[in-house]
Amino acid sequence: MKQILLITDGCSNVGVSPVVAAAHAQSEGVAVNVVGVLDEGDIGEYGAAEIREIAAAGGGLSRLVNTRELSRTVQMMTRKTVMHTIQSAVHNELRHVLGEGSIEALPPEKRSDVVRVMDELGEKAELRVALLIDASASMKPKLQAVEEAIKDLMLSLQARQGKSRICVFHFPGSRHGEDCRRLLDWTDKMSEIPSLFAKLHMQGTTPTGPALMQVIDFYREDDYGRETREERMG
Repeated sequence: MKQILLITDGCSNVGVSPVVAAAHAQSEGVAVNVVGVLDEGDIGEYGAAEIREIAAAGGGLSRLVNTRELSRTVQMMTRKTVMHTIQSAVHNELRHVLGEGSIEALPPEKRSDVVRVMDELGEKAELRVALLIDASASMKPKLQAVEEAIKDLMLSLQARQGKSRICVFHFPGSRHGEDCRRLLDWTDKMSEIPSLFAKLHMQGTTPTGPALMQVIDFYREDDYGRETREERMG
């Protein structure tokens, strides 16, 4: 299962629409969750609407929170999206096999079996979460909370039975016009999560859509590499 978790405090203002980019992510099998970080100000009606629309287009969840709630919210959204992905797959399979997409329509004994399998899948399925962090200037006082949330997410994922990995991107990428840059490649080790944002140069633009597209491309390249390795091993 593949997720993008976007953490931002404002509106996109450069490049392709992030709503269009999120819809593209979902079409590629990647769910997009969005957390809007409030603190000391207001995201505003437009920003809040955009956050909801990005998550809706990406088949994920959205929340507006302050920094104190960030860590718990990130973990909750990741877990809920795993279960939502599994439930959708099960409903589709039921619809295909039985012509009925509702678990509730099954006999009680079959229903309990399906729920048990779904719970097991939620715990054991492989999970990859790409964190996409807004590094525009207004996010600077919030990055310590973001870093703690990433570390707490890693701890919670390590408690799962299934293989779980995260990677971290920030946007904009650098002073040289990059829309997005990868800070951390796939890892399942807490020791590989250093002080991520210590040397980050905060900037004013917010190219959310182009950054999402870059993470989608990263997933696509990663999947291609995995398939190629499996073919060689096979």
